[in-house]
Amino acid sequence: MSLQSSPETKASPQWTRKHLLGLQELSAEEITLILDKAAEFKRLAASGETKLKALSGTVVANLFFEPSTRTRTSFSLAAKRLSADTVDFSSSGSSVSKGETFIDTARNIEAMGVDQVVVRHSSSGAPHLLAKYLKASVVNAGDGKHEHPTQGLLDIFTIREHRGSLAGQTVTLVGDILHSRVARSNIWGLKKLGARVIVCGPSTLIPPHIEELGVEVSNSLDEVLSETDCINLLRIQFERQRSAYFPSIREYAHFFGMNGDRIRKAKKDVLILAPGPINRGVELTPEVADGKHSVILDQVTNGLLIRMAVLFLIQQRRQQLGTD
Repeated sequence: MSLQSSPETKASPQWTRKHLLGLQELSAEEITLILDKAAEFKRLAASGETKLKALSGTVVANLFFEPSTRTRTSFSLAAKRLSADTVDFSSSGSSVSKGETFIDTARNIEAMGVDQVVVRHSSSGAPHLLAKYLKASVVNAGDGKHEHPTQGLLDIFTIREHRGSLAGQTVTLVGDILHSRVARSNIWGLKKLGARVIVCGPSTLIPPHIEELGVEVSNSLDEVLSETDCINLLRIQFERQRSAYFPSIREYAHFFGMNGDRIRKAKKDVLILAPGPINRGVELTPEVADGKHSVILDQVTNGLLIRMAVLFLIQQRRQQLGTD
């Protein structure tokens, strides 16, 4: 399979963006294009085609200024599955610790012949800033409390895979909405594809005026269980919290943790998602995490496919524009 020869890409709408910075700026059609391309890669993998030549000669740099396991590994493997070369950067022990600026670090890595830069940073807007300075394409792998677009896409892809469509689905995002970039990407993507979105958590962890994004707010998980088709249990972002937002972990788990009692009160076919890393006994119990309703490992598998799709579509656009 090559960038030029895929029959599906000829028949489908074309990807026209140089970067993927967030889902807020994407249309429903653009989101669907990524989902469909990921589904194509999944079909190819199922038929035994796991190593493709589509990005042969392309260099993808992973610039991670925050710790990451799943996202970083997933992007690296996605690039390699498409035959791209990869450069892995960690701010720990790098020239950043010697005083080099974020922009200078990225530009020096780009000068090594990099085509795409995957960046994770603790500052909201960091990928947007890079996009102004680099000729390379920029993919946002999570910026501060702003967005985590590929996580939102893989969550949405997983729901679509099990439900067929997002339209008419009620999806409840539970937990630390205030600090969660995953929540924001999910909200933008889910709403554009026709889902009803409820955000649920302690009032201290719900951003003010979030209803303006078209979501409903609940401070009781028990009250929305019976009307929820998919529950996405967000990790408590302890590393981003500077004060106490609830009395104790035990109390949070009591009111907002997904446990055996709650799963039995939920819809018979409810889907349980969690972006990870999960805190067993806090956001959900092992009974739920490992139970029949859980699609958490599907999310991990689908994350690889979504990231392959994003890298593929962006590089295809670069070739069309002659910016290789």
